[in-house]
Amino acid sequence: MNPQTSLSMPLARFGIGEIVRHRLLDFRGVIFDVDPQFANSDEWYEAIPEVMRPAKDQPFYHLLAENAEASYVAYVSQQNLIPDETEEPVDHPAIPTMFDSFDGGRYQLRPEHRH
Repeated sequence: MNPQTSLSMPLARFGIGEIVRHRLLDFRGVIFDVDPQFANSDEWYEAIPEVMRPAKDQPFYHLLAENAEASYVAYVSQQNLIPDETEEPVDHPAIPTMFDSFDGGRYQLRPEHRH
């Protein structure tokens, strides 16, 4: 990677274990991984309606997500996330495999997943 490119890349606003909410869609989730810029398939990207398609040169977050109907894994751009203010835990079946505890605002990553 060109050193100048990395200097202009936006920094991640959110961290592992943080609970966030989608700005436009009705779901929330806990972050379990962060990509410094888009790292998914072109097919996935092109499936997003053009009017909603985010820029690729920003952090993208992997979430253990939930809405009223289901739990799932989501991949979301930084521009589409806001902090979740509810202080409620996320109800996703994979949380115990990745996180130890919940302190009312953030999940603590299990030691075997830290690097």
